[in-house]
Amino acid sequence: MQILCTNGVKSVLLELIPSFERARDTKLAVTWGSTLALLKDLESGGGDVAILTAEAIDDLIKQGKVKPGSRVDLARSGIGVAVCKGAKRPDIASPEALKRALLAAKNVAHSKTGLSGIYFPTVLDRLGIAEEMKAKIVMPDAGTPVGELVAKGEAEIGIQQISELLPVAGIDIVGPLPPPLQKITIFSGGVLTAAKEASLAAALLAFLSAESPRLLNAKGLEPA
Repeated sequence: MQILCTNGVKSVLLELIPSFERARDTKLAVTWGSTLALLKDLESGGGDVAILTAEAIDDLIKQGKVKPGSRVDLARSGIGVAVCKGAKRPDIASPEALKRALLAAKNVAHSKTGLSGIYFPTVLDRLGIAEEMKAKIVMPDAGTPVGELVAKGEAEIGIQQISELLPVAGIDIVGPLPPPLQKITIFSGGVLTAAKEASLAAALLAFLSAESPRLLNAKGLEPA
């Protein structure tokens, strides 16, 4: 069975997939990536299950690529701020505090195509520092977590989904973006209309919905 899954819930699926495979005596092939990258993959290929953002799943339903009524909400996540392990943690409790922290940093990393990477420039606009920050922004290559740049000292501050920062060794998560600037993302799954194993795909989503809640907090996620 073919699965396309956003990196936002990768840590959860990595723990749960082996149990499903044993219970169903099957093997799952998973393609990981950002929601945007996986949507491009869907344009030219098929699969059985897509686990993306709720908005993306709804759009795919409208396009006839995901079966109506198959959407299952799995988790929600906010965007967080990270620094190198042991480094001084900046104050990010308010928009003004975050603004000061960003301006004081030598460089700031965010993703190119991930949801947090697309959203963060709007945060800079709202803070009125987009132009000042242009020279400080660094972006990892596709598939490289933002946290790795922070851990290597290539970025003083990293901005990404908390669930994607948490598994990276060598960094400390300072906390979420302040509430006025936060963007909560819901991750959902759906059965693709091109699915060759539609019943197994639906069973997987039901399994993930039942088993994932016990893992969410430890993975930087919350129940949807």
